Amino acid sequence: MNNNQLLSIEHLSIEFNTHEGVVRAVDDLSFAIKAGQTIGLVGESGSGKSVTALSVLGLIPQPPGNITSGAINYLGDDLLKMPEKQLRQIRGNDISMVFQEPMTSLNPVFRVGYQISEVLRLHKNLSKKQAWQKTVELMDWVGIPEPHRRARSYPHELSGGQKQRVMIAMAIACEPKLLICDEPTTALDVTIQQQVLELLQQLQKDLSMSMLFITHDLGVIADLADEVVVMYRSKKVEQAITAKIFTEAHHPYSKGLLACRPKLHDNPQRLLTVSDFMNAAGEELTPTLAQQQPQIKADKNHHEVLLRVNELKTHFPIKGGFFGRVQSHVKAVDGVSFTVKKGETLGLVGESGCGKTTLGRTLLKLQRATSGSVHYDGIDVFAQSPKDMRRLRSRMQIIFQDPFASLNPRMTIGQAIMEPLNIHRPEDSKVLRWERVAELIKQVDLNPDQLNRFPHEFSGGQRQRISIARALAVDPEFIVCDESVSALDVSVQAQVLNLLLDLQAQRDLTYIFISHDLSVVNFIADRVGVMNQGKIVELNTAEEIYRNPQNPYTQKLLDAIPKGVPRATK
Repeated sequence: MNNNQLLSIEHLSIEFNTHEGVVRAVDDLSFAIKAGQTIGLVGESGSGKSVTALSVLGLIPQPPGNITSGAINYLGDDLLKMPEKQLRQIRGNDISMVFQEPMTSLNPVFRVGYQISEVLRLHKNLSKKQAWQKTVELMDWVGIPEPHRRARSYPHELSGGQKQRVMIAMAIACEPKLLICDEPTTALDVTIQQQVLELLQQLQKDLSMSMLFITHDLGVIADLADEVVVMYRSKKVEQAITAKIFTEAHHPYSKGLLACRPKLHDNPQRLLTVSDFMNAAGEELTPTLAQQQPQIKADKNHHEVLLRVNELKTHFPIKGGFFGRVQSHVKAVDGVSFTVKKGETLGLVGESGCGKTTLGRTLLKLQRATSGSVHYDGIDVFAQSPKDMRRLRSRMQIIFQDPFASLNPRMTIGQAIMEPLNIHRPEDSKVLRWERVAELIKQVDLNPDQLNRFPHEFSGGQRQRISIARALAVDPEFIVCDESVSALDVSVQAQVLNLLLDLQAQRDLTYIFISHDLSVVNFIADRVGVMNQGKIVELNTAEEIYRNPQNPYTQKLLDAIPKGVPRATK
């Protein structure tokens, strides 16, 4: 072994036995991590990244998993041959892991401070008092405000960024030599993502530890990783220092991953995807000049106003005391006014909790407003009776953030798309409605042969396409897209954004596109409204918001977007 190597993975292959046969999740993978080095492991969902990380810690369930070949050497010892008792001493002590979803990784019935102190008592043999004192220090170190008070909080009482910081505090409690981070910033606000990445960089420097950072977004690790390993369909397809990947990527898949993330400037009319750089057989393709034509947005100022919102407020009461009296209100939407023109896309951006989703739901009367008015095509939405509102809903639809939660797991996707037709088009024959469902599923680039499958049999991107098909079933004119691409791989995100633009052109649709990612909104939106604490603090064209932001909060969001500039290599 190289004396400078901390961990080396050599010809690792992992298989899983499934109902459909044996699936090879990792295929002959090899790479090494040096002391103090950060390796970025990049690829789409299903490429084998997380399985690789779990195998290092001996967390692959066997069965159904099976490590068929290879070695994972840590300081010269093969972890795959190590007895469980010895491996347990390394796990969490020498090698630790920050998991992707902190809410499912943290135990909801224990206070977060107890969960961190448990690690210290197990591995460092500290007393209860010493472990608690160290826990508070760790929470302060990772930037959690009021650590003494927050240590006594339950996971649900913390924000997404704070929960992720608790996971990081737990992972570094024993000052590990290697920290594995599995998609630790996925679906976080760009500002929180920036804070987490800066925290990890600082901790790595303070603890002189190595890091394996797993992500689907090359832009996230540009200034974090020294080297990048790119995985595609369980295989390593490219490995190079980070700067070379960004300037001289050789594999078409790496080129596709770099091209498909929206930028704040110089976007093409349609985002390039992996399929523009390689075909299904893996053969390299070159995007045509037509595919790379610069984006020019049409002027829609002359279009008629479709939606008019005036002084809209949505407040939630905070109750307390013995009698549950209202003590104060959360002003989720606080005096918002704007218009949306026919065929236009209005982007709404801001951090979690700023009121974007509540505003979108209030517009459709899915959430009761406190005051204000919403007029759609001249119709007072809030004055509609339940019967009239049902009729209006066929014109106004929503695509929810999480397609897995919004699709009924007991219904096939054909039944899910058929449901709105059963409600709004009962006069059509069943044959006619099924024909319409088949037409819709083709329109979102899925196969009608898949209509009898259930939601769990599809990938995240495919489920989002199904949700889009369902929203289109009743021929709406206006759609609220609520964080509909936030948790998708960048390549799948590009496909869904292109699909939304195509459908808008074909059907003259009007969108409100809600997101925390200003680069995504900049690509798809004609105008952008920036929300902060329930108010729209800035509203302008997407180009002006980027080129000349007027509000400090807008500038803060722009500064937090990953710039894709590689750092110097160790």
